[in-house]
Amino acid sequence: MLKPLYAPKGDKPMKVAGFMSGSGTNLIKILEKQAALNQTSSGSPFEIRLIFTDNPESKAAEIAATYDVPFVVKDIMAFYRSLGRETKKDLTLRPEYDQQVLDLIEPYGLDALVLAGYMSVVTQPLLKAFAGRIINVHPADLRILTMGKRKYTGDYAVRDAILAGEKVIRSSTHIVRQEVDGGELLMVSAAVPVILPPGISPEDLGAPESSARLNQIAGEHQDLLKEIGDWVILPKTLERLARGQYDLDRHGQVYFDGEPLGGDRLEI
Repeated sequence: MLKPLYAPKGDKPMKVAGFMSGSGTNLIKILEKQAALNQTSSGSPFEIRLIFTDNPESKAAEIAATYDVPFVVKDIMAFYRSLGRETKKDLTLRPEYDQQVLDLIEPYGLDALVLAGYMSVVTQPLLKAFAGRIINVHPADLRILTMGKRKYTGDYAVRDAILAGEKVIRSSTHIVRQEVDGGELLMVSAAVPVILPPGISPEDLGAPESSARLNQIAGEHQDLLKEIGDWVILPKTLERLARGQYDLDRHGQVYFDGEPLGGDRLEI
């Protein structure tokens, strides 16, 4: 028996909070997609009702003003410093922070969350409140496995793929679960070719003296991947979720329009 990740509520749009930490370009693309869908006869099936940021230096306030959307900020570093920590690495404290976030966003009556460049790990309070309805985009093809586990997870996925000699890189959207970048896949983007400077190999870039050049090359590829990948598949995934096109069976298999989703069927 299949269970929808989200069941549409008649003609009412799915109410979404966009979570962001920096420039918010992913969120802007979602808002642009919403505006474009609202120009169609059926309208947008989702609506960004709230912007949340964990970083008071982000562009959340600017984006909120431009698109006339409420925004909420909860400074994650201020939270950690109040507990005597200088970094946010201690994830044992994160559920307390996320509970405070949940309390702040609860009045908005949200149906789903989209992580649009949100740089903090989401923990149980939010995962439980929005089970199967938190969506993230990751700059890697999460279908690629090593030793039975996803090969390119974490903050350095593009760099790691380049060093491993991958010929192309892709972005993936997935359901957010407790394991970072470990949730069920929903969509995979078009490929971006990995192009290295003439005479330079992945092995060369792996040398300690090449770290600056590696970071530059990885950054250039990630910027292109964001344009071709993230900005395309994250809004599209949110649209499909809002239309009730994704289902989950009791084994964790995702279905799209009633058919099992996997392999090439993930590609947009």
